[in-house]
Formats: sequence, C-alpha cells, structure tokens
Amino acid sequence: MSGHNAALDALAGLLGQQHLQRDADSLQRAASDLYSSGALPLAVACPQQVDQVPALVQLASAHDLALVPRGGGLSYTGGYTGIDVPYLLVDLSALNRIEHIDADDMYVVVQAGVSWKQLYEALQPLGLRTPYFGTFSGAGASIGGGLSHGALFFGSARYGSAADNVLALEVATADGQLLHTGQWAWQQPAAPVFRGYGPDPTDLFLHDGGAFGIKTRAALRLIRTPAHSAPASFAFADFAAAGRALSAIAREGLAEEAYVLDPAAMAMNLERERSLQAAFNAARHVCAASPGAVGKLRALASLAAGGRTPVPANAFSLHLIAAGNCPAAIAHDLGRARRLAQAHAGVAIAPSVPRIARANPFPGLDAVLGATGSRWAALNCKLAHSQAPALITAHQALIARHADALAAHGVRVTWLCSALFNHSFSFEAVFHWHDQWQPTHAPHLSAEARARLREPDANPQARALVAELRQQTCALFASLGAASNQIGRTYPYLDNLAPGPRQLVQDIKQRLDPQRRMNPGVLGL
Repeated sequence: MSGHNAALDALAGLLGQQHLQRDADSLQRAASDLYSSGALPLAVACPQQVDQVPALVQLASAHDLALVPRGGGLSYTGGYTGIDVPYLLVDLSALNRIEHIDADDMYVVVQAGVSWKQLYEALQPLGLRTPYFGTFSGAGASIGGGLSHGALFFGSARYGSAADNVLALEVATADGQLLHTGQWAWQQPAAPVFRGYGPDPTDLFLHDGGAFGIKTRAALRLIRTPAHSAPASFAFADFAAAGRALSAIAREGLAEEAYVLDPAAMAMNLERERSLQAAFNAARHVCAASPGAVGKLRALASLAAGGRTPVPANAFSLHLIAAGNCPAAIAHDLGRARRLAQAHAGVAIAPSVPRIARANPFPGLDAVLGATGSRWAALNCKLAHSQAPALITAHQALIARHADALAAHGVRVTWLCSALFNHSFSFEAVFHWHDQWQPTHAPHLSAEARARLREPDANPQARALVAELRQQTCALFASLGAASNQIGRTYPYLDNLAPGPRQLVQDIKQRLDPQRRMNPGVLGL
C-alpha cells in the first residue's frame, strides 16, 4: 500500500476524500460479488461527475494501477472480482442522473449508475418505457452493469436484452479519453436514433465486462407503454413439455416475457410469499397496476381465485404477459398461447405469478438470499429452440448423477427458462445452499430481513460441490455451442472462440488498452 500512497492522495484530491473509500468493510464489499471474493482493491473510487472518470483513468495510468468498474454489485460470475494486480475499484453508483427524456424522438439518455427501477419509475408517469425494462434485481442493478455484463427479463421475449436496446454509448477508454458511439460519434453529434450508418463500434462495448473501457452514459430506445396487458399461466407434468411450449409461444412473438419455473423454484418463491404482509403487498401492487375500478376488481378477483399457491404440486409452470394497444390484440395473443400450451399438454391455471411480477417488478433486494438465509448462484446459456430439449434432459441427468452428494450437503438446484426474442431460448440453472454469506449479501437486505435472517455457518463441503457443478454445467453449455451473458471470469469466452475471432478480440484489446489496465482477466483477456 505504501508505494501507492501518492496515487491515493491524488485521487482524494480529484474526487474528495469522502469519495475515496479505504476502510476494511468497503474494501471487502468491493472485492466480492454474490458468489465469491477476490483480492482487495487499494481503494474504492466513487466519481460524482462524468468528467471525473477520464481524469481518474489518467491518474491511475500514471501510477500503473488497474481499474475495475462496478455497477450494482449483484453479479455472481466474477465480473469485478479475482484481480491479481494492484487495482482501484470504480464504483459508478453516484453517476445516477437521467439526463434527457425525449418523447418526440423516443430515446432517453442516462448515466451508467442509474438503476432499472429508477428509470422505470421516471418514465412511467409519461406513458413511456424502454422496450426491455429491467431484470429481477432492477431495484439495485445498474444500467451500466447490465450493458457490461448482460441483463434481460422484463420485455425480453419481444424486445431482447438491455444491450439490444442501446442507441449510443459514452465510454472512458484506457487512454483517458471519452469515446462516443452511434450518432454521438459524428463530428457534428446528432440525436442518437440510428446505429446503421456504416460500421458502428457500440457493440464492442456491450457485454465486454469493462474490458474495453468504463461506460459513463448510454442512450436507450423508448416505446409508448402498451395500453393493455394481461397474464396467463399453464402447468405441465414435465420440464421438456414446458420448454417446448415456451419455444412455441416465443416463436410467434405472443408475449413480452415468457418463462418457465420448475416445482422447486415455485416452492422457494412461496416460502417468501407465505406471510400475511406479503399477501397484502401483492394485492396492493396488483390493484395499483390495474387500470380503472373494474380492472382493479377483476385483477383482485383473479388473484384471490388463484390463491397464493396457483401451481399444482410437482408441476412445471409457464408464465407470460401479453401486451398491446387494444383488448382484441391481447385476446388474440392469449388465445393463441393457450392453444399452443394445450398442444403440449399444458393446463391453464390462475396467472397469479406473472400478475404479481408485473405489478411490482422491482420489489427490493431481499432475494439476494433465500427465504431462510440460504445462498444461491446461477448459470445461464442461450441456444436455439431446437436444442433446448436436449439441454434440459442433459442437465437434469447431470444433476441426477450427484443426487446423493446434493442430499448429503443440502444443495438444491432449480431452473428458470425464458424467451429472448423469438429465436433464442434462455436456460438458467440456480444452485442453492446454506453457507457463510459473502460481504455483499447483508448490505443489500432490508432492515426486516436483516433482523429475521441468521447467517449460516461456513459450509465448505456444499461450497465445493456447487463449484464442481458449476464447472460441469459450463462444460455442458460449451459442448452444445451455447452462449452466455454475464460472462465475467466464469464462462470460458476467449477459449471458446475460433482462432480468427479470438485474435481479432485480442487485437482490439491491445489497441484500446495496451497496458491491460481495464479490468484485467475479465472475458479471459
């Protein structure tokens, strides 16, 4: 540390002493995600203005320090952990201003630290929305983090991931410059409404894990919020049938989001929703989200009819939201989805799950832990619909081979599958176990959850089993040619590329960051 005192003193002068964190708790949180921890940074730098970021980069370069950008701190793939060189953690959470909402040209400009919930709530009164509008953790997950590591869910079946809705970026590169993409890159910058004017570098900085630079601003597409939406849910006897129905509904573009939960995932959700307070909150949010008095009564009646356990025991359940600008369009899409589900032996059930999820899409961050304080970590991949049944069968078999060890160490596995556009099937395996928490867990919890939950004892056997299963799962994904988002340091991105594309990516890294100071090691770079 002593050799870097001059750099830290200069940083304190740039940012203000209160915006350069050096205490042990801050350093430990910064070096951890929800799955693992790495070496501590020298300090956590918290820029308050965009123009401080390139100055910070120049200062770090002058003192031969690496830089690691961090968004909401809710990932689990080592995107900002595991650094083995002296580095500064750049916490972008204070860059949280929505700078411009353009309802005429249908775009919004946000700083990288804006959360998905913050943006959603700012646009909602205007009748506007980003097409993809957030992930489950959107109360804390930042837009910059979602563009760096991949974010999807709400709206993804129709509009893709966060990255698919970007019009332009501003990025601080390793040479201390602010690089602009899209129509912001022109000598006479224009409104960011078109990215097809020749080769555009925006995609270089999407899903890059911060390897090519630190995102400071983004321009995103806007749409008018659909005037009408309605949920539907279906139960299936087996996983493969539910997956085939999901693919059939996705191919026809019938929903804004469509997803499959397995029985264990549903049981865990119900553990969290059993209290009277949870039931009250669900009813309150459903009522608030439904238009008009008649709509509120119908929504509450549907919720009451379904109860808090609308999915039959041991069933795999498919949930969707249809949206459009007239009731007839909704009726058509739901009717077609119902016929497709029935063709795969699905049975219609009360749509309480998607109704509650849409009514309150960003409910807080207590779900960073299970209802009893257990930890969880997910792995995902994206592949063709035709490959999904084989992956489902293969991963179920992989888990079955470890059944005795799973039972012995208290590890559970759940699955979440969803549609990404009409051409991509998203498969996610989630591992749950009781173990000592990471330093990032407790700070995300509400006061009620902190009072209710007790941190488990260390469980190295379960932790080792989860690590082994994650490694085997990644290998299975790679064997099928499946791609992943939130790559971080978990998925073997660079090693999976053919020689030509691999060399191109390495050449781009060399051009943008010849000293390897931008998040070294992420993506395998």
